[in-house]
Amino acid sequence: MIRLAHWINAVALLVLLMSGLQIFNAHPALYWGDRSTFDAPALSITAEAGADGASRGIVQVGPLRLDATGVLGLSKTAGVETERAFPSWATLPANQDLATGRRWHYLFAWAFVLNGLVYLLYGIGTGQLRRRLIPDGDQIRDIGGSVREHMRLRFPEGEEAKRYNVLQKLTYLVVVLLLLPVMVLAGLAMSPGMDAAWPWLTTLFGGRQSARSVHFIAANLLVLFVIVHVLLVLVSGFWNNMRGMVTGWFSLGTVRP
Repeated sequence: MIRLAHWINAVALLVLLMSGLQIFNAHPALYWGDRSTFDAPALSITAEAGADGASRGIVQVGPLRLDATGVLGLSKTAGVETERAFPSWATLPANQDLATGRRWHYLFAWAFVLNGLVYLLYGIGTGQLRRRLIPDGDQIRDIGGSVREHMRLRFPEGEEAKRYNVLQKLTYLVVVLLLLPVMVLAGLAMSPGMDAAWPWLTTLFGGRQSARSVHFIAANLLVLFVIVHVLLVLVSGFWNNMRGMVTGWFSLGTVRP
């Protein structure tokens, strides 16, 4: 059950990310508060003409401006340079289509939330959530050692490999109990229907534009988590980890002296 939920989450998050970037492309700027301050966005990804007349992709975060031509702001679509915040290969659908992007996003948002609820209820009911995510006393006491071992790319072996290490548990706790709920609630706060039904939710985030910014930041933090997660899967034994996630069979290997 846990493995199935993991893979459903992986697919749902990929679709949510790509369709979310499609939605962001329709208005590639973020603001704080309840209104769009067009002349002073907190973040914007646009294209503009440079001194030489050539277009440049510009990422602006407050007063900081970065040239991101070819990746963000300005990229090639079917061989033609096109002004769009995120390139076509990163969005769903690839062409600029806000309506379709929203349909994909809403469909997989519900799949993600329902799958997450099933995962939580199953984990709580079976006790797996506590066993997997709550650090043991010995792990807390040796958190410094775990940090040092990770920096040296040395990972638990033998019987110790049967359980998540303390850094995994603490990271998963932050993701499951903080990052994901904040991202989901911020997404709901942007919905006009939810705003009408639960106006306090929008107020909680400081306005719809703030909710949009929080949603974007939380999604990017989740992407960062996934990147680190995948890298650790690769360096700690790709085939063994993948076999464990697919079949449930994980080789403990031999403990090094």
